[in-house]
Amino acid sequence: MKSQKNKFRTDQHIIWCPGCGNFGILAALENAFLELGLKPNEIFAVYGIGCHGHMANYLKVYNFEGLHGRALPLATGVKIANKNLKVLAVVGDGDQLGEGGNHLIHASRRNPDIKCILHNNQLYSLTVGQASPTSDLKTKTKSTPEGVFDLPLNPLALAIASGAGFVARGFAGNIPQLTKIFIQALKHKGFALIDVLQPCVSLNYFNTASWYKQRIYELGKDYDPQDKVLAFKRALEWGEKIPIGVFYKEERPTLEDNLLPTKNTILAQEPLKVVLKDILTEFQ
Repeated sequence: MKSQKNKFRTDQHIIWCPGCGNFGILAALENAFLELGLKPNEIFAVYGIGCHGHMANYLKVYNFEGLHGRALPLATGVKIANKNLKVLAVVGDGDQLGEGGNHLIHASRRNPDIKCILHNNQLYSLTVGQASPTSDLKTKTKSTPEGVFDLPLNPLALAIASGAGFVARGFAGNIPQLTKIFIQALKHKGFALIDVLQPCVSLNYFNTASWYKQRIYELGKDYDPQDKVLAFKRALEWGEKIPIGVFYKEERPTLEDNLLPTKNTILAQEPLKVVLKDILTEFQ
């Protein structure tokens, strides 16, 4: 008899490198789904291009792998079509913040009820380790042999400034804490960004698991996630101290609330002939 956890796992062989942070993210997602009593057919995940995208082969939910950097608009379309689904955008730091940076800004301000899980290893690891928008200054890679001279992009500060209603950071090496963050994000009604710090054991020899563990600290119980100014201050911390937890949280109307005709509208259940008739009428 299969374990309960295996109902979210396919029988495909996982090809991530041993020790990859993706294992921790996958486990935390499965734990969160189980804790919330979700079923595979209640979840839809859209993936960008990168090592994280292989999760489409391992996670037993509705899956779709899109173009590089375009997971968020695809996920938004899924949510508008069927707002009863829990919709995830599973993305990478290069994928989402390089090719897809503009989509993060507009998803944050439009507030669709989707959860953006950012696998952040500070490299384009699928294509063997070029610098990404989150690479630290002076990082030497195949694309930056003299070291990175661009300032690293801060996804937390960007999301907060753009209007995201739930902004958090976790660490792939702390599965229990990451599970709690995913649970909170899945319960939140509106757009959520979860930046997950993950070691790339094959290509990033600086931001290692031990490097993170020496610096990471959890936001305390006295921290107020509704204080936007404080959220910015904590989001800008990086270096000797790196905070993890829920940085900011607020609720406001979602894109679906504002866009759909009624609260009960499920576009995916509308008869196709009626939809086509309405569209054709508009052009007469």
